[in-house]
Amino acid sequence: MCFTKKLVIFFMVIFVPQALLGGEGSVFELRTYTTVDGRLPALEKRFRDHTMEFFEKHGMENIGYWIPIEQPNTLIYILSHENMESAKLSWRSFSSDSGWQEVAKESQKDGPILIRGGVKSIFMKSADYSPIKR
Repeated sequence: MCFTKKLVIFFMVIFVPQALLGGEGSVFELRTYTTVDGRLPALEKRFRDHTMEFFEKHGMENIGYWIPIEQPNTLIYILSHENMESAKLSWRSFSSDSGWQEVAKESQKDGPILIRGGVKSIFMKSADYSPIKR
């Protein structure tokens, strides 16, 4: 089983039930994007030059971004949201932002960046013993 699948399964088993039970309070969102071969640089450029600013504009806090060593066509990142409801609202306003839509279209002029089904998302709450608490 590949590294990303193991990571996703781990977070689903350990953290998703806590996020669903918590209701109120900050939540983290772990997102994994898998790109078409050779398209990770285009995705990174889009994040570096535009996406992170759009996330902040729409109320999402950028926590961190990683490229798995064993899966170089993958971007994993974590966002923070005030709560589950604000996450839904932030994603809705982000995806309908005409500026973002233009950036996304322009970044794909040389072809699609992500594979079909290449976006995975898991919501998490901090454990009481976590160094990162919200």
